[in-house]
Amino acid sequence: QVQLVESGGGVVQAGDSLRLSCVVSGRTFASYTMGWFRQAPGKEREFVGVLMWPALSTSYADSVKGRFTISRDNAKNTVYLQMNSLKPEDTAVYYCAVNSKWTTVVSEYHYWGQGTQVTVSS
Repeated sequence: QVQLVESGGGVVQAGDSLRLSCVVSGRTFASYTMGWFRQAPGKEREFVGVLMWPALSTSYADSVKGRFTISRDNAKNTVYLQMNSLKPEDTAVYYCAVNSKWTTVVSEYHYWGQGTQVTVSS
């Protein structure tokens, strides 16, 4: 089993920045993809970005490209989502998830964190 715990959410104003953290523990994979997703009220969970380890390849949704960055700290078993220039439409519960293969499809991820709320006021 893999355990994922997110933190770092909060209430910010438009234009502010936040950094979300996802601590990974339990079963490990030689290579894996760490995904960040979000779900706004009344909407389906959507892809935000992914980072593949150890290749360090990344991919982002068009809506966050240039504003959000995913990184990893090996020593802390932690993956980060740095969010800059936040907009009200970024308001959602943010989730991290892990998969043993490269994918951006929500349904293909089987290990999820509990989520952390991000609220951006205008």
